[in-house]
Amino acid sequence: MRRVPESAEAARTLVRTALAAWGQRDLIEDAALVITALVSNAVHHARLESIRVIVTRPSEKCVRLGVVDRSRNIPYLRTDSDGDNTRGRGLLLVDALTDRWGTDRYRWGKQVWGELTCD
Repeated sequence: MRRVPESAEAARTLVRTALAAWGQRDLIEDAALVITALVSNAVHHARLESIRVIVTRPSEKCVRLGVVDRSRNIPYLRTDSDGDNTRGRGLLLVDALTDRWGTDRYRWGKQVWGELTCD
């Protein structure tokens, strides 16, 4: 998908559709917030014009949401407070809403992902 702010809505639709198909409707709201934060980070920090959104179910107990981009810059969890600045808090949201999150590095870029536990 294109690396533009409007891509977050398409990503949310993909996540909602997958979770509904898997019978995980109770995860939809948190998952939508997580994918929005991940897409927002990629839109802001990635280099090329496109990103890839991934929604997988690595096990019956887990859903993984990820965003792949061509930037090798690894995101970090900001712990500082910047007053009224609303940027830079996405990973705090991801950290709060997921059971775990991380970054997989590739030779050409990375995937930032978060996992939510299913019922």
